[in-house]
Amino acid sequence: MLGVIPEAHKRHLMDELAQKLLAPVRLVVFTQEFECPYCVQTRSLVEELAGLSDKISVEVYDFVANADKAKAYGVDKVPAVAIMGVKDYGLRFYGLPYGYEFATLLEGIVSVSQGKADLSEETRVRLKGVKAPVHIQVFVTLTCPYCPSVASLAFKFAVESDMVRADVIDVSEFPHIGHKYGVMGVPKTVINEKVEFLGAVPEDVFLEHVLLAARRPEYVL
Repeated sequence: MLGVIPEAHKRHLMDELAQKLLAPVRLVVFTQEFECPYCVQTRSLVEELAGLSDKISVEVYDFVANADKAKAYGVDKVPAVAIMGVKDYGLRFYGLPYGYEFATLLEGIVSVSQGKADLSEETRVRLKGVKAPVHIQVFVTLTCPYCPSVASLAFKFAVESDMVRADVIDVSEFPHIGHKYGVMGVPKTVINEKVEFLGAVPEDVFLEHVLLAARRPEYVL
């Protein structure tokens, strides 16, 4: 899949990355050529994006042959992209980060490179109070214009709190997972397997769901 990023957009992307990226970012791609129709496209897209900035590097691993690496990164399906900064902030994208979700990938890259997220001061303070592990899963599709705002918030929360990790999952590529979580519409967010909500919500509302999941792990919505 060559030339995934339109030439007309490349100069803008190069300028944006040059302005916003501070520390190096590693994009760790897990792929499997057999029975993974979007793996080749995901690898090509990520490598093409990395070619636009000397601060972005790419590592590629086979999900089966490098099972130890997959386990170390907590990756359990492919294609997968782990967005790594000076540390592992817990950002994972499962599926092909294209269409509307290309913006989610870019925001994730910028956040981990800067080591901080574009969030309100109140949100930052309240996230620092989270003492229990929080696992956010945001289910999206590449044609959903409302999904990137929710997916990006999940990534930002993960960058701000060591207790939070965030998975963004293209449900159209993993229908069995969508069935498991009863995904009938997107974006759908599931936190700690218990707290869930549907649709795009503002930062403060998303934060309340995260805090609820952290405070009351037994809570079921």
